[in-house]
Amino acid sequence: MGRRKIELDDALYRQVQQAAGRAGYASVQEFVRHVLERELARLARESPPVLDETVAARLRGLGYLS
Repeated sequence: MGRRKIELDDALYRQVQQAAGRAGYASVQEFVRHVLERELARLARESPPVLDETVAARLRGLGYLS
């Protein structure tokens, strides 16, 4: 698994650091990973499923999609 770095301005980093400490996370990295995973899961639940292009073409042919 590759690693990537993200940049946060100092004020935001301090907020994240404080929130991670209050929530009992061992590190900022652990907190950020958990928050991102939770938000991605929420977005996946709320987003409509992506149609397979073959299925979408059939539905367009039947007049269900424009």
